[in-house]
Amino acid sequence: MGKLQLEIVTPDRVVLRTEADYVSLPGVEGDFGVLPDHIPFFAALRIACLHYETDGKTAWACVTGGFAEIADNHVQVLVDTAELADEIDVNRAEAAFRRAQERLQQARQNSNVNITRAEAALQRALARLQASKLK
Repeated sequence: MGKLQLEIVTPDRVVLRTEADYVSLPGVEGDFGVLPDHIPFFAALRIACLHYETDGKTAWACVTGGFAEIADNHVQVLVDTAELADEIDVNRAEAAFRRAQERLQQARQNSNVNITRAEAALQRALARLQASKLK
């Protein structure tokens, strides 16, 4: 079986360009996997971790909302932000998680705080912590 060309791109940079045997992506309708020769596919992504496997080794990345396009053994992930598990500063991620929890608690008590933004910040922090622990 052939390889997939995986590319993770944000507006600021190309985060990753590599070959993979398998890619698992966090779709808004649920996680889905991609193997070589997958049918062309386009999906919206949610804030979560993706992982890819190459030669029996698994690597993780944390992504925020965006899209994935699969065609001709190429998986292109276009997201607002992305961090490879190895890039994540665990202390910063834990601090962000605590801040997000506090904001969400404030949002529930104070109508001046945007609860949707607070929940998204919490999801981002959780995804970053998960990716950092899976590396």
